[in-house]
Amino acid sequence: METIKQLISEGKTDEAIFLLEEFIEKNKTSDEAYYLKGNAYRKKGDVRQALNNYLIAIELNPNSPAVIAHNQMISILNFYNKDMYNQ
Repeated sequence: METIKQLISEGKTDEAIFLLEEFIEKNKTSDEAYYLKGNAYRKKGDVRQALNNYLIAIELNPNSPAVIAHNQMISILNFYNKDMYNQ
């Protein structure tokens, strides 16, 4: 997992996702793997995949750090400043 975390922090998200998918095939109940996969997709800019992976992590472990990540992403998506659209 440390290697995967390092890859994500270095921006090598495709490599991290590949390794996570291999890991998840053997460890389907690893909430940490889904959380990290969500982080990798978030870093890639794929919000939908990030949220989906966070939700799986939350299903597996309601105390996962994915709860915070998911809520933060939803807050960002819900942010709307109507004044910015009227300029």
